[in-house]
Amino acid sequence: MNDTRQRGTRELPPSKYFEDFAIGDQYIIPSRTQTSGLFAMFQAASGDNDPIHYDVEYCRQRGHDDLLAHGLQVMIQTAAGAGRFPSEVADSLIGMIEATGKFLRPVYRGNTLYPLLEITDLKEQSNTGVITMRATIHNQEDTLVFEGTQRYLIRKRPI
Repeated sequence: MNDTRQRGTRELPPSKYFEDFAIGDQYIIPSRTQTSGLFAMFQAASGDNDPIHYDVEYCRQRGHDDLLAHGLQVMIQTAAGAGRFPSEVADSLIGMIEATGKFLRPVYRGNTLYPLLEITDLKEQSNTGVITMRATIHNQEDTLVFEGTQRYLIRKRPI
């Protein structure tokens, strides 16, 4: 057994560099149903105590079907780290440099979300490049509930 496995880590495939990416490359992020547990964890992490996210009767009095997910709770479903992207850029990623988003439809407790990232632009720089990804989330009814962009600074292949 090699040292990597003895330490309990896994070997990753060789990293991709900026030159290895193409417009249209897609990263499917596993679906996730928005459970009461996720609502509670988001409340604990964010400190957001607005009853629209945590009091079902309050929500219903305002015309909502159930607890309304916080926009940032929805946006984080597009985290590239939930998919294969991080393992592809283990040696080349410098960091995420921007994230934007539009919340298009309400997301309620019990909705299942299907996030997708797709490369839409590649801007080459001297030793690095910026990858722009369109981030989308559809719900279980195939309704687009979120769209935005993410930008990552990636190293070019070492010479």
